Amino acid sequence: MSKEKIPSTPAILALKAKKAVFTLHSYQYEDRGGTRVSSARLGADEHIMIKTLVMEDETAKPLIILMHGDKEVSTKALARVLGVKSITPCKPETAHKHTGYMVGGTSPFGTRKPLTVYMEKTIADLPEIFINAGSRGLLAKMSTSELVRILNPREVSVAI
Repeated sequence: MSKEKIPSTPAILALKAKKAVFTLHSYQYEDRGGTRVSSARLGADEHIMIKTLVMEDETAKPLIILMHGDKEVSTKALARVLGVKSITPCKPETAHKHTGYMVGGTSPFGTRKPLTVYMEKTIADLPEIFINAGSRGLLAKMSTSELVRILNPREVSVAI
């Protein structure tokens, strides 16, 4: 990487505190570009770009769901798995309140409030992933085993 200034985000601090093995990768962020843009700019398969999505149930209880970049979350399937009536994405300002991160820069590491983390189970089959490091245009590349070790996510099968 060039000598650009890498921000010290709560996610990076949390990863360092857990002695995580990861590398940081920055790219030119594009509003609403999502994993399509990050995968193209970093030359990686969109399937290993992991989205961090903040959702809530009908009682407004928040949660994080990690999903492949090239897949979507079936909120109906997730609600069924969790035994709740409904799951909906949080509004950007609500997600920010829960995590401390701006949408487009949401990381599952170092969230403002402790949130239950769910993960699409096929993510565990990947040898390595890219996941947001707490700032728009900044991803952490790590082994999936590191992700699981640090977050201990509950595996679900809700991809569409």
